[in-house]
Formats: sequence, C-alpha cells, structure tokens
Amino acid sequence: MRKVEAGLEARRVEEYLRQGGVGVAQGRMSGLLGASNCPGQGDVPGFRSPLDIGFRKPLTEAQFKQLFGDAKEEPALPEEPGQLGLLRRRRRIRVCSGSRAWQLLQARVPPLSWLPRYRWRAWLLGDVVAGVTVGIVHIPQGMAFALLSSVPPVFGLYTSFFPVLIYTLLGTSRHLSTGTFAVLSLMTGSAVEQRVPEPPGGNLSGIEREQLDAQRVGAAAALAFGSGTLMVGMFALQLGVLSTFLSEPVVKALTSGAALHVLVSQLPSLLGLPLPRQIGCFTLFKTLAVVLTALPRSSPAELTISALSLALLVPVKELNVRFRSRLPTPIPGEVVMVLLASVLCFASSLDTRYNVQIVGVLPGGFPQPLFPNLSELPGILVDSLPIALVTFAVSTSLASIYADKYSYTIDSNQELLAHGVSNLISSLFSCFPNSATLATTSLLVDAGGNTQLAGLFSCVVVLSVLLWLGPFFYYLPKAVLACINISSMRQMLFQMQELPRLWRISRMDFAVWMVTWVAVVTLSVDLGLAVGVVFSMMTVICRTQRVQCLALGLAEGTELYRPLRESHKFLQVPGLCVLSYPTPLYFGTRGQFRRILEWHLGLGKKDKVTSKPDGPSDAAAEPVRVVVLDCSGIIFADAAGAREVVQLASRCQDAGIHLLLAQCNASVLGTLTWAGLLDIVTPEQLFVSVQDAAAHGLERLELTGPKTCTVWV
Repeated sequence: MRKVEAGLEARRVEEYLRQGGVGVAQGRMSGLLGASNCPGQGDVPGFRSPLDIGFRKPLTEAQFKQLFGDAKEEPALPEEPGQLGLLRRRRRIRVCSGSRAWQLLQARVPPLSWLPRYRWRAWLLGDVVAGVTVGIVHIPQGMAFALLSSVPPVFGLYTSFFPVLIYTLLGTSRHLSTGTFAVLSLMTGSAVEQRVPEPPGGNLSGIEREQLDAQRVGAAAALAFGSGTLMVGMFALQLGVLSTFLSEPVVKALTSGAALHVLVSQLPSLLGLPLPRQIGCFTLFKTLAVVLTALPRSSPAELTISALSLALLVPVKELNVRFRSRLPTPIPGEVVMVLLASVLCFASSLDTRYNVQIVGVLPGGFPQPLFPNLSELPGILVDSLPIALVTFAVSTSLASIYADKYSYTIDSNQELLAHGVSNLISSLFSCFPNSATLATTSLLVDAGGNTQLAGLFSCVVVLSVLLWLGPFFYYLPKAVLACINISSMRQMLFQMQELPRLWRISRMDFAVWMVTWVAVVTLSVDLGLAVGVVFSMMTVICRTQRVQCLALGLAEGTELYRPLRESHKFLQVPGLCVLSYPTPLYFGTRGQFRRILEWHLGLGKKDKVTSKPDGPSDAAAEPVRVVVLDCSGIIFADAAGAREVVQLASRCQDAGIHLLLAQCNASVLGTLTWAGLLDIVTPEQLFVSVQDAAAHGLERLELTGPKTCTVWV
C-alpha cells in the first residue's frame, strides 16, 4: 500500500512539472520522483515550476560581484546620533578645524544646538510651569529620599539642585527630570549603613550624632564620586551600547522590587520606632521581623501622623493619575501635607510633648566644596558599580521612552557623560548618588515641559528653599517624609499590572520579570540586578540553541520558498532539500547544527531508522542529492561554527550530496573562507539567494537524474 501511495505521489509531481513547462520527458523524471528525507511534502494542483516562468539565470556570489562590482568606499551618510553616528564621524574626521571643533562642542553641550532653535512663545510657558511644579515636588521628596540614604534631609535638597543643573547642560533628553531616586537612595543607604554602622545601643549625644552624620555624608558622597567615575570611564570607552543588555523586564522588575524594599524600610519611621537599618541579604524579611517584634513600642503620635498623611497623599496621587488630562497641573499633595504637618507640629509642640522626630535645622546656603574621602577606593568602586548600572539603565530607558513618544533621538554615550559628570561634580558638594526619576519625569511631561530649560526653573525653586525658606521646615515630622516615600512608590508598585499582558506577549520575558523581581525582593537590590541580567542573557543563549531548522518548500506558481509546516500546499522536489538555519552559528550551537543537518540529510548511522513527521517512511524515500542551506539567518559565525560548516561540506562531498550555500552575509562568508570552505566547495556553489540556489539545484537534478521512471502499483 505504501508503494502505491508513493507511486501516486510521484505521478502528481511529474504532472506538476510537466504543466510548468520544464519539458522533461517521462523517462528522465525518475530522479525527481518519490519522497525525500526532508519532511512536509504537499499537494499543489496546477503547480508551475520557476524554471518555466521567465526566471533569470541563477546568480552565484562571484557572478553577482562581476555584474555589480565589489564593495567601494562607503558614501557619506547623514549624521546619526548615538554611537554609530559618532563612529562614522570619527572615521571621516581625522583633522581638526574650527567647524569640526564647534560640532564636537555642540555634541558635548547639547543646549548649544537646541537653544538657538528654541520656540520662546510656544514652549516657554510650559517649561516654566513644569519646572516650578517639579521643583516644588523636589523639596519634600529630596528630604524624604535623603533619610532613605541615611543622611540628613538638607543633603536631599543639595542633590535636587546640583545634578539637575548639570544635566540641563549636558543631557540629550528634553523631558528627563533628574535628582533623588528612591531605588538609588535605598542602595546608597544600605551601602552607607554597612560602611558607617550606628553604634550599639543607639543612644547618641548631639555631638556624636553630628559626627556620625558627617561620616555618613562623606560615605554617600564617595559613592556618588565612584559611580560618576565609572560612568565617565564607560563614556570614554563608548560603552553606551551596554544599555541594550538591561532589558525592559529587568529594569521594571528591579524598580518594582526595590519599591517594596522602600515600603518596608519606612515602617520604623511610620511607627516611630528608632530601629537600626538591616543590611545584607534577606533585608526585607529581617526588617519585617524586627518591626513586628518592636510593634508594642510604637509611638501613637507618629502612627497617627502617618495614618493622616497617607489618608491625604494616596487619594491625591490617585486623583492626579485618573484626571491627568483634565487637570491643568497636578495637585501638589506633598507640599500641602508638608505645610499642614509643620503647622500642626509647631502649634501642638508634638516634638517636645510626644517626642515626635522632626527635621530640625536646615542650614542655609551651600556646603563648601569638599573632595570625598577615597581611602577605601576599591571597596567604594565595588559598591558604586551596581549604583552606576542602575543609574544608567533607568535613565536611558526613561529617556528612550519619551524620545520615541515625541519623535527625537538621544545619545546613550552622551547620557553616560551627563550622569557621570553630574554625580562627579555634585559629590564635591556632599550630594549622594542621583539619576533620572520616574515620578518627576512623568510630572514634568504632564505639566507641559518641552525642553531641559524646565530644569533651570526647578533649580530656582530649590535654591529659594536653600537660601531663604529652609527655617519653615524645622518642625516637619520625619514620619511625613516616610509617607511621601511610600506614596511616591505607587507608579513602581503598579508596574505589576503589566504582567498579564507580558504573559500574553512573551512567556520568556515574563519569566525574566519574575526571576528578577523574586531575586530583588528575597536577596537585595544589588544581587537581584545581577541575577536578572545573568538570567536574561541566559534566556537569549538558550533561545539560540532551541531554534528549529526549517525545511522549505516551493510555493505554487512562484519562485518563493517558505517553511513547509506553514502550508500543506508547498511542494518539495524529491532529491532536493532546502533548509534554513535561523540562528548564529557559534561554539554553543555547533553541536545542534551538526545533529539537525545529519537528521535531514541522512548522514547519521545507516542502520538506524528514524520516523519523519509529515512525510512517507524511509522505505519509499529517495536520498537527498542536492541540499540548499539558507544562511540568511546566520548573522555571525565563529571559528568553531565555521569549521562545522567545512566538515559538513566534506561529509556531503563524500556522500555524493551537492551542497549549495545561499545568501551568506559578507562577514559570515569571510569567516567560512578563512576556515577553508573554498578548499572543498567551488565559488559556483555560493549563491546570492535561496531562489537562485534552488533553481540551480533543479537543473542539476534534471541533468544527473536516472533515465527511467519506476512506479509501484
């Protein structure tokens, strides 16, 4: 019965090729009949062969170069932002001139290029409103995140001033708002507490507390200096491309998990419990255990203040989000809460009657420039590395989001320079590490900000507090700052709402998100980032090793070859096998490449029978005599992969199989040539496309096929 079916299939193929006008006599068709080792043979009535529809003569790579010439010098292209454009400019510009120096200066100081084209009437009002709004929010958030960094609140105001001013001069994003960021503050606070721990007992005098704060400020400034140094070094090495290794699921899971850390770390301040910060792995669980143990000693006054503050801040945040399009400017709930709490604490003397912790004196003016203490530089750089990576990852991803939304481009390397210099210079003024912030960036865009000029108006607001308005915050309870920290985590915590959609789009990205989030929550932010990056890269490597080699078939009436599994109407000519290997060929995939090709071409053990899906049994199968390997999906090949292709060519030659390579890019073809491929195959076996190679293969099958046709009945 199987022989009868094979015979009927052979007659169909012969009829298809006769209708296509190939002009092959029945006695010469036996080489094109029967089944092949490649699965997925289809039935296509009325099929026309590409050899009879006016198809041009197949072109090899050598013939194509003779017709169109070799590669010449690359023509001048328009200037491109980012690393690629910079490299092209460097290749073309080798000498110095006044115009080229001006171009370089514009690239390093972006306001020189966009400020002359600034639309004063259309943009100025939006920048003023957005800058003032963001500056008002910077004041309470800066002081709150300073406590999260284990330094006095006034240093949060410094960090909300100097970095914003520097980024305005060096940044390429028009909508990015920099300053204090909760995730960085949490990482900084953990490193500071580890380097300058609080003495046992915690009962410090005023002088001892000032000395401890001074040491912690120095440690935080050293971390800012270290992270800035690392980012400037990355800029010098043009490592802006590293942002591609921090995928969106990793960054979002990192910020979401860190938000949970921030929430738990603020529980002692909410409850009025003077507890030391927990450091190391499993910090979140250790903090929860300590808080639950000390819960009976919580302060009723601070607990009441915290409850009232959250009762005001959370609904205001929700209103700002829900009615974003209707409100002319977001409601400044943090500022209102700060003013109300300060007045209430002053009027009721909560600090003296109920021992409520308050902010205290905010020194006026600026601190004297002071070089950070770098006596433990290696350790500082180790702690600064994850801070620098998080700064760059969050800032670049945020800048890219708004650049895509408003149709402009950013330079990732210039962003490295901007944030690196921002951290370096601000560390001289006792600032802790800073970066772009999610909340204030969204606020700046919603308030109508158009350019980085909004940052200058934000600096004016913070400067007014540093010079004149600082005494008004003397009675501000620290519990209110803790509530501001918690309420500002809303956007990062709600990123978990995207998980169902991410599950539908990509299960692999969902797994990366969950693994990173679990690692951040259970271990720490630093280790969680490392786990997320490593796992994300492992998923990429695993996906390259799980790619299936696709057998291609000929579409009816065309010269197009598509995967056989996509349609049962695609035809595969017996004796001709067209394969596509859509993955890089390197040491990690060479074994898989060998096994797949052996399976398709029958180069394995002769006595081992393997059932092929969607095709007839091996008893009625005809061996492959011509194989076309589509190399368009092989974007690169290393030495091991190239040797594997050379060995495949040698084995095909020994087995009497004619190997044809199609659509190799120049890099892969060069690697294969140096590996010795042309010692086994000829240039006439390298084709510019799959269609050319397959047409040549069909011609070869006609010329070399047997002269008789055997049909089993």
